[in-house]
Amino acid sequence: LIRLAALAAILAATGCANVKLDATGASPATVEKLRGANLAAAQAGSFKLAAGKPAAMDTALSGLRGNTLEPAKGSWSQLLKDTLVAELTAAGLYDQASPLVIEGELTDSKVDAAIGTGTGRLAARFVVKKQGQPVFDKELAVDASWESSFIGGVAIPVAMNQYGALYKALVAKL
Repeated sequence: LIRLAALAAILAATGCANVKLDATGASPATVEKLRGANLAAAQAGSFKLAAGKPAAMDTALSGLRGNTLEPAKGSWSQLLKDTLVAELTAAGLYDQASPLVIEGELTDSKVDAAIGTGTGRLAARFVVKKQGQPVFDKELAVDASWESSFIGGVAIPVAMNQYGALYKALVAKL
């Protein structure tokens, strides 16, 4: 995230920018929770945009004062999957042969680097299947708000970092 903030700050200072966001390492707090929860290993199945949502929700992000943030691998739903896999792997709970499969559908994704207060939201419907049968099906969401500067070169990198952190927060909530 520090690299992303530095790059975004440089690009934001020079005008409109297009920055790509990729999954980062696991969160120590989430890994600790996973290890202590006595969970069975799982694999990640299909992650996609929920039906009826605009296709652009899964490929770009506006609300950054003319700058755009895009998922490095082409879709926000893929970033969510990559984040889940990183957390499970770090906790020793990822197994591609597991009968437990976690699937996800992106239902909301937005950020606003507004002057005064910035906001972000990320939501997804998660389905956990055991041998093909659903055992968990729930939509989860995380929201964030932060002080947002009048100066775009300050506000935009903060908003990008806040938005990126929502992925870890949503996986932790799951």
